[in-house]
Amino acid sequence: MKWLVTGGAGFIGGNFIYRILDMYPRDGVACVDKLTYAGNMQTLERAKNDPRFSFYKEDVADARAMASVIGRERPDAVVNFAAESHVDRSIADPSVFVRTNVLGVQSLLEACRKHGVARFHQVSTDEVYGEIPRGVEGMAFSERSKLNPSSPYAASKASADLLALAWHKTYGMHVTVSRSSNNYGPYQFPEKLIPLAIVRAVKGQPIPVYGDGANVRDWLYVSDHCAAVDLIVRRGRAGEVYNVCGGEERTNLETVGAVAALVGRGEIEFVADRPGHDFRYAADSAKLREELGFSPAVAFGEGIRRTVGWYLSHRDWWENILSGKYRKFRR
Repeated sequence: MKWLVTGGAGFIGGNFIYRILDMYPRDGVACVDKLTYAGNMQTLERAKNDPRFSFYKEDVADARAMASVIGRERPDAVVNFAAESHVDRSIADPSVFVRTNVLGVQSLLEACRKHGVARFHQVSTDEVYGEIPRGVEGMAFSERSKLNPSSPYAASKASADLLALAWHKTYGMHVTVSRSSNNYGPYQFPEKLIPLAIVRAVKGQPIPVYGDGANVRDWLYVSDHCAAVDLIVRRGRAGEVYNVCGGEERTNLETVGAVAALVGRGEIEFVADRPGHDFRYAADSAKLREELGFSPAVAFGEGIRRTVGWYLSHRDWWENILSGKYRKFRR
């Protein structure tokens, strides 16, 4: 099987590429990544010399470039991980998110339609459903729940989901969508909560926590997310959405506390809450479990231990990011 993975020099995309190369000796992977600030060729260091792997430094929002790459590679499946994904950055500059997350999906869909790509998978987020307010217990969103995004980031992802599903309904393309909860694990850019907490604890710096730290997120280890996407692409029903959840809800304070305990230190600094900060996300992945037999394999305790261990043993990876040296690896 030939795959084209967009956003493959990023966190989840890079982990997905390694899953395919490690598990399927006959599969090939072409990676497309613009190498914006969160794209890191060091993440793909182990893949670069694999003859089954190829790399294109291109922008998914460049329709001509996407048509050219897809026409050249002729993939059986396109999996779109390419996205601007940091909520704080979307509040500061929404336009970049609309370009990559919405227009980029349109250009990919059109290129896939033009070249007859068999399967297109859109990787999305549970943030499209909006928040579950403080004090509401036992509630979780299903794939049929209405979309109610709060941030520009979440709104751009909801828009992309609807575009992808419209290409299925209008043009008959085999499109699937997955909406995952918060991911963590190796290669995550150190602006997100868990790697930021690890890095700052290691360096003896305060770990910033928004508000009172009571906001709740469901945590999904990245290898479980990649396994679910792999399964959905191969066996998921066309035109369907699948929630992918870890079933591991923690407050932000609990999450940071788990990191600090494993590192052996970590002073918490409460900072002013960000605008529109959703209190809780929770989605139900019963559909994925019942239709495709998927359940996460890595519990939070084990996953956070692996994650902290990886960052401690790959200090050069994140030090190069902090110093800016990682940019020299860009082609």
